[in-house]
Amino acid sequence: MLGHCGLCPRRCRVNRLINQTGFCATGRFARIASYGPHFGEEQPLVGRHGSGTIFIASCNLRCCFCQNYEISHTPNSYPEVDAAGLAAFMIDLQNQGCHNINLVTPSHVLPQIIEALPIALQEGLRVPLVYNCSGYESPEALALLDGIVDIYLVDFKFWDAGRATTYLNAPDYPEVARQALTIMHHQVGDLMIDNTGLAVSGLLVRHLLMPDSLEETAAIVKFIADRISPATYCTIMDQYRPCGQAASYPELRQPITAEQYQQALELAAAAGLSRIDRRDLGMLLRRLGII
Repeated sequence: MLGHCGLCPRRCRVNRLINQTGFCATGRFARIASYGPHFGEEQPLVGRHGSGTIFIASCNLRCCFCQNYEISHTPNSYPEVDAAGLAAFMIDLQNQGCHNINLVTPSHVLPQIIEALPIALQEGLRVPLVYNCSGYESPEALALLDGIVDIYLVDFKFWDAGRATTYLNAPDYPEVARQALTIMHHQVGDLMIDNTGLAVSGLLVRHLLMPDSLEETAAIVKFIADRISPATYCTIMDQYRPCGQAASYPELRQPITAEQYQQALELAAAAGLSRIDRRDLGMLLRRLGII
């Protein structure tokens, strides 16, 4: 697939094996921005010791408002890592006590991840693998992950093709994301949580609430409840703030209000979704041993 790259729906058809680059600006090897325990994820992923995140540089979507704009839009600032190096990061995170390996923006380096996994498994990797993506995934790529990924953590951003065109340069994003969610749920089912409160397998869907976009939220949560599963574990994220090139769009210059967030939660409940993640600062502090 890398030799005539069609990994993602952009299908650039460059030969990444010889370091030709397309939209994601990534050649033969993954570039890693950082890795370490992360405590800002959903409660079933964080536990006491954190989610073992590996932040992969670049992205196959590159939202104009990305909160990690430098990482997603300037990948050449970060070092290349081969399969052995990527596997070593996974093992190090497990040794630090992380409850999972959380691959952030992995879509454009899926073959490199699959290349690293046998090495990590031989070194004793045993925690769940989290595929933390934007939802802009091709069916062919997802087919490669069947039986490999334990937890899909996916952000369903836009329902409207016009907004996807304007902010993502991806008019097919809504259709692609709907198909991807269907495939992911077929592979792993609803999120399963063990008796310690940790996620072990399944689908977890995020939706980043955008300014003045409650109609988008209503359509997305209805789709999830009706077409995926009413038992889908969902997070309505209210942390949007103008980043990256958001200032170029007047409608994106404003943050989310508490009222808009509450309305979004009510829309999710009205659609039939009951497993909505609620951030609990007290629980986090207790797990960290601070209180």
